Amino acid sequence: MTLKRRHFLLFLGATTSSLALDSLSTNKHKSAFSLTQETATQKSEKTTLATAGNTLSFKPVQVALPLDIEALAPEQQKQAYSTYEVKDDLVLPEGFTYDLVAAWGDRVGDSRFGYNNDYVSLVETSPNEGFLTVNFEYISGKTWMETYPLVIGKELPFAEVIAKATATEGEIDTFTLTDDDPLKTQIREIAREGLIDQGMGVISIRRNAEGKWERTYSQADRRITGISGLDNPSQSLKCTGPAAAVFTKTNKLGYDDGLGNRIIGTFQNCAGGTTPWGTVLSAEENFQDQVPEEVMADGSSLSPSTKPFLINDSDVDGRGNVFGLAGNKYGWTVEIDPANPNDYGTKHTWLGRYRHEAFGIRAVAGKNLALYSGCDRRGGHLYKFISTDPVKNPQDKANSSLLEKGMLYGAKFNPDGTGSWIPLTLDTPIDPVLPSQVEGGMVTLPNSDREAGGIVEVENDEAAKALQQQFKTLGDLYRGDNPEEKQGAILIDAHFAANAAGITCTARPEDTIVAEDGTLYIAFTSGSSGSDGGPDLQVFRGPNDETSYEYGWIMKLEEGDGDPGALSFRWSMLALGGEPAQGGAGFANPDNLEIDKAGNLWMVTDMSTSKLNQAIPSRSQVDSDQDLLGVFGNNSIWFIPTSGALAGEVYPFAIGPMDCECTGPFFSSDGQTLFLAVQHPGEKQGIRQDMATQIRQFELLTTDGQSFMQQRQVPLGSNWPDGELDRPPRPAVVAIRRLSNQNII
Repeated sequence: MTLKRRHFLLFLGATTSSLALDSLSTNKHKSAFSLTQETATQKSEKTTLATAGNTLSFKPVQVALPLDIEALAPEQQKQAYSTYEVKDDLVLPEGFTYDLVAAWGDRVGDSRFGYNNDYVSLVETSPNEGFLTVNFEYISGKTWMETYPLVIGKELPFAEVIAKATATEGEIDTFTLTDDDPLKTQIREIAREGLIDQGMGVISIRRNAEGKWERTYSQADRRITGISGLDNPSQSLKCTGPAAAVFTKTNKLGYDDGLGNRIIGTFQNCAGGTTPWGTVLSAEENFQDQVPEEVMADGSSLSPSTKPFLINDSDVDGRGNVFGLAGNKYGWTVEIDPANPNDYGTKHTWLGRYRHEAFGIRAVAGKNLALYSGCDRRGGHLYKFISTDPVKNPQDKANSSLLEKGMLYGAKFNPDGTGSWIPLTLDTPIDPVLPSQVEGGMVTLPNSDREAGGIVEVENDEAAKALQQQFKTLGDLYRGDNPEEKQGAILIDAHFAANAAGITCTARPEDTIVAEDGTLYIAFTSGSSGSDGGPDLQVFRGPNDETSYEYGWIMKLEEGDGDPGALSFRWSMLALGGEPAQGGAGFANPDNLEIDKAGNLWMVTDMSTSKLNQAIPSRSQVDSDQDLLGVFGNNSIWFIPTSGALAGEVYPFAIGPMDCECTGPFFSSDGQTLFLAVQHPGEKQGIRQDMATQIRQFELLTTDGQSFMQQRQVPLGSNWPDGELDRPPRPAVVAIRRLSNQNII
């Protein structure tokens, strides 16, 4: 057994013969979902798969670097990996296939399937049938502009607007232009189309007798876009919680969009969660790309002019500027009922405004509802919402009302493996995170000039402590005419309020998933610092006690007495990413987690597009771990058995197409289908022209650390999913299955 495998089993509290992870994720309906009556041969195969605890039921795909699981001698590794060909396809093990369910540009209701699909949820309505809810996170500016006319079938004035924006480095404050200005008309058209391609979508699907999932185009199929409600107020989004008091107040310090608590659209929808009562939660993540993130002391927005429209050869952002969108209305948790065709979403403001990622949901009858989410930025926090009232029946749709009243808490991690939940409320003391405590030495705090609002970057401890001397509590720091307005302002400014309250800065928390026993698992993607800050130096350390550990961790968090409403917890950490020669499993930057019906753990990776297959001709010239990410090839999907003789090993199951990220993995309840969103294929190089490739050099390491060279053939751009010459790449959702239509595992 390798050292990392031992650590993994100890981390999960397991032995090599058993592991109690069966419970690792509910949040799905348990209705039966079987295809047809099984033949004797199919039953035999199913039995073999179900009892394959001592053998792997699929042949792992070959990734770009040698792995321990292959058990090859160093010289064999050098020979086997001296050359490697990257594929512009979703590469699966033998005996598996994938079916295209929907792709960018396909019709959905009165709109279209959006761009850069992320979280995927199947809410089953009957055997072999259900609603697929899909998030659409962002548009990849360069490739979106290149392929828009080919996919959508019409032209937009990209070149003309880029030419006019050159003198201002691509930025244009369209908000201040008069409505009859031709430039404003052009920008409005581009921004509208970009926002249509973000948000959420609901499509009805059914599995046919061949095992393929196909669309049924029901009346409930619909899009909730970045401009829903702009033209038709009945499609506006609703809101609950204290921030509504800020939206509706008349004496705002900052910008007022004149819409009260009505909200136009949702965008930057990244990960999510599916509740036991059959609704879907969507995370508004990098909303700061489209609207101002910073707010005034009373929680009101800065002017849209502070986030100008931006267009150049690679970006089309600031799209809220031309529509005058109020920044404080984005960055929330959106809940929809996919089965209700009139539901366009509700933003629950008690869950806080920050760069939301996936939701871990714990609904136990007789206990308070607990909902976990992370803020996916360098130095972001882990949060928990606790409802005021208890859950009665976890499957009752009335549970949505529990999200309307409660308290938001942030996690304070102690280096000794203990921790506590700190409320973001008026009485919480100011005790700011200090720059000396975090990687990179910089913390963003609310501006002490409360008339100016916004934030400041603090690089020395004395400046941070000055905030504590000026303000005693969060209630002193934020303004309002009554406690509800002040609470709303705190929730609107949650990330910066959390920094002011001393809540621990973390390493990009991307996914949260809750076991039936209440254990929370969190994927932290990267320990490097950046312009937003960095993680706590004492908590986020690599396997050799190093800081700025790029490759990521999984954390296990157990609440005090197993109570969802507990305010104390214990935590432990596992660093599993990295090269095998350095003790890693062979992947980098863990992102979404998923659990199959047998309790096995699945993981997808989220390496930056700019680093994918980046040549490394000499490791001696590499300055940081981030510059080594090219060795790992394309983003990939990994399988970790959690019982039997293979428990704790890590196997590559699939590799994504060029420049993509594989997101939103979600199993059907019978375990026969793995839904997957393939996001931003061709993001870096665009359309692959004439099947072009490039040979790149990589200095790799054998599993025992010996250096050798690899020639890697890398496609330049993508034609996925069509796979045809010069076809535009399109983000798409696929359904992965065995050719035999038996369980994935």
